[in-house]
Amino acid sequence: MELPLIPPMLATPGTLPPAAQDARWAYETKQDGQRVMVYLPGDGSVLLRARSGQDITAAYPELRPLGTVLGTTPAVLDGEVLALDADGRADFQLLQSRMGLAHAPVRAAERAARVPVHLVLFDLLHLGSRPLLSLPYTRRRGRLEELELAGPAWSTPTALVGHGERALLATREHGLEGLVCKRLDSMYEPGVRSRAWIKIRNMRSEDVVIGGWLPGRGRLTGLPGAVLAGQRAAGRLRYVGGVGTGWSEAERTELARLLRAARTDVCPFDPVPAVPDAHWVVPRLVGEVRFSTRTREGMLRQPSWLRLRPDLAPAESAADIPDDLV
Repeated sequence: MELPLIPPMLATPGTLPPAAQDARWAYETKQDGQRVMVYLPGDGSVLLRARSGQDITAAYPELRPLGTVLGTTPAVLDGEVLALDADGRADFQLLQSRMGLAHAPVRAAERAARVPVHLVLFDLLHLGSRPLLSLPYTRRRGRLEELELAGPAWSTPTALVGHGERALLATREHGLEGLVCKRLDSMYEPGVRSRAWIKIRNMRSEDVVIGGWLPGRGRLTGLPGAVLAGQRAAGRLRYVGGVGTGWSEAERTELARLLRAARTDVCPFDPVPAVPDAHWVVPRLVGEVRFSTRTREGMLRQPSWLRLRPDLAPAESAADIPDDLV
């Protein structure tokens, strides 16, 4: 049958619901993958659409067998495609090697043999001839679990009702991206960033040494657009990424003054990073940054500035790249 195209419902960044309302919410692990809407027409085929609406089915050939699991019953499901590391945790860097291959099926098949993906399903929006968008989350979720969708490359992880603090703590202890809180009575709102779904991203913070900066553009002309951050590894200052957000106007202006006073023609990073238009500084300024996780090469993902640490000298900073990433 012709299934309706449904854009995904989006979560709003926030914090845990108040303790008094905890029992009114379900908690799901926030996955670090690619959001997909899954269309099963009931003819043995499967169609995967990205959040943008793009057909990405050919990028993930290992998910084709999902088209037969419900027989002739059509369905629309919401989920996330993940690539898992050796510890079974979602690794977005691994997934990036699979994304963008929707128009290269041969390459996609070759890559699938080396970096297989796994699809986690967390909502059911249409089943048979009936749309389920107006049903509350609990009923949609119940119907989804009744389908028992578990296979070699897909699963339906459990959602926890209540116990939000415990759920959030567990994601942090296991190094997961975060938590999504979903109100039990919430309808599915296609394409809407809704307060009925709240996402909480686990962020880490560490000290970094500033080794350079990039000039700002537009309204930031004359000011640093980003600082180039480093951390120690095996006696060297290793580049770990650029940080371009998190400052107030006054903080950015003060930072510009400090960077001008520390400028040098010598790059302090070893090895020298390939960063066009970089201005180098003597590595004497320490700052604290927030970030979500690291790449396998030790680079910081989604870093943002927290504060200068004038109380720390670079040699005193506890900013070391983990040994297994060096």
